[in-house]
Amino acid sequence: MKKLMLLLISTLFLGACAKMKVSDFEGQEPKLDLFTYFEGKTEAFGIFEDRSGDVKRSFTVDITGTVDGDTLTLDEQFVYSDGERDERIWVIKKLSDGRYEGRADDVIGTAAGLSAGNALNWSYVLDLPVGDTSYHVTFDDWMFLQPKGVLINIAKVTKWGFNVGRVTLTFQKQAGS
Repeated sequence: MKKLMLLLISTLFLGACAKMKVSDFEGQEPKLDLFTYFEGKTEAFGIFEDRSGDVKRSFTVDITGTVDGDTLTLDEQFVYSDGERDERIWVIKKLSDGRYEGRADDVIGTAAGLSAGNALNWSYVLDLPVGDTSYHVTFDDWMFLQPKGVLINIAKVTKWGFNVGRVTLTFQKQAGS
């Protein structure tokens, strides 16, 4: 029995240490080029789940992307299921070796991105307003480009290393973009 418990604990510990890496997706198709994908009009549909997995909010986003050399500007217009509206404007710079950095008014510091194959991992701290206060929460975004131009985004949201919730989005290019 002791050996079984030790094996179970070891398995859980090792599983918790394993972390997905962008390099795991090298060579995966279709290849994600962030600038090509987001140039023009894109729409997104998302949900926010709390740490228990209960959906607390759904939303849509209309996105207009403009590319100027090594810079992508994303104008994101959010509409939440409760009628609230919000806007985020990202300015993203393409660096070398699949790396990106981004800034937005509600992002603390600089977001860091790394892309390979069909995947992009995007990490940043967001100043998230909730009621009369705001919280600095960390986003660990993973984007995966799928066939037919569908981009899936799963973001773990944490505060002080503790799980706050998860955001799931799907993006689709609008016709003619």
